[in-house]
Amino acid sequence: MLGAGIFAALAPAARAAGPGLLLGLALAGAVAYCNATSSARLAARYPASGGTYVYGRERLGEFWGYLAGWAFVVGKTASCAAMALTAGRYVWPDHGHAVAVAAVVTLTAVNYLGVHKSALLTRAIVAVVLAVLAAVVAAVLTSGETDAARLGPGTDAGAGGVLQAAGILFFAFAGYARIATLGEEVRDPARTIPRAIPIALGIVLAVYAAVAVAALAVLGGGGLARTDAPLAAAVEAAGLAGLAPVVRAGAAVAALGALLALILGVSRTTLAMARDRHLPRALAAVHPRFGVPHRAELAVGAVVAVAAATADLRAVIGFSSFGVLLYYAIANAAAWTLAPDEGRPPRIVPVLGLAGCLALAFALPFMSVIAGMGVLAAGAFWYMLRRFAG
Repeated sequence: MLGAGIFAALAPAARAAGPGLLLGLALAGAVAYCNATSSARLAARYPASGGTYVYGRERLGEFWGYLAGWAFVVGKTASCAAMALTAGRYVWPDHGHAVAVAAVVTLTAVNYLGVHKSALLTRAIVAVVLAVLAAVVAAVLTSGETDAARLGPGTDAGAGGVLQAAGILFFAFAGYARIATLGEEVRDPARTIPRAIPIALGIVLAVYAAVAVAALAVLGGGGLARTDAPLAAAVEAAGLAGLAPVVRAGAAVAALGALLALILGVSRTTLAMARDRHLPRALAAVHPRFGVPHRAELAVGAVVAVAAATADLRAVIGFSSFGVLLYYAIANAAAWTLAPDEGRPPRIVPVLGLAGCLALAFALPFMSVIAGMGVLAAGAFWYMLRRFAG
């Protein structure tokens, strides 16, 4: 979750809601909490690779599991491209697509060598990102250029704008599913997963709130909306231009860290779907030495590399959010069916999570909704075609 989202999502959220993005952040965090709680209970019950693909299949039926898996793979593949392009924009803007493709190839190779190497590298990346974000918050809030009046929601932030901002900011939260999709590779999953997901979410929400407050306090909603690099702009507006290169380097590291985790998670859901023949069976192979779904990882890496070479960064963020929100909507519906002796959360949690996911998904920019619905319809058509074909 502590990836490129916080470096990129604040600006489009501010365009939607102005300073009301803080309300959007709170709303996105509340929906993410419901999703995290539902996912944690389901992951403890079904500690297998695939996440909501498995939960939907087991609790709601094969079609809903398939649709969740399809939404996750498509949405997160778009997220992979977004992370790679973000790294390219910060590392070498004039050759951003080439850098993005190189990043995808390199991190696919890291994942291919085994999850333990990936986890070690992820820890180092998170440490760097946290240090950069802490430096930004401390430097901006102590600069003397901040104004608490800029934090007010204003009068131009309607309910629709706040909802859209929350849907965009959800892009930065989505990441706790990685814990669930790696269920087969976690020690004592029934105990570890329900603890890890809410702890991770709580830490990230606190970090994002501090960063958003600092950026708004120095830039205001209008200034934040006008920049493509909000945190770099924040330190520059605070009179700390010397810190901007550090922020840009941190954004690149964050994007690479998110890309590393995303490739890991998408390949595991691809593995689970291939085992059930919803995707080519060859993708279900597990490497005899490294213990990873090597063919699925290579396939995901290839698709992401093509997308990174051709896609536009802003277009994929909304598309990704739509797919991931529908993925979690199915997770909440599955959690609602759990019995008390199966670790069911309070019924209000999956109800609010389901309603929140659908509200945020359909509040996203119109083209994101249309593109997302079209891809989901194509996936559903493929499923029905296979069923009728035998």
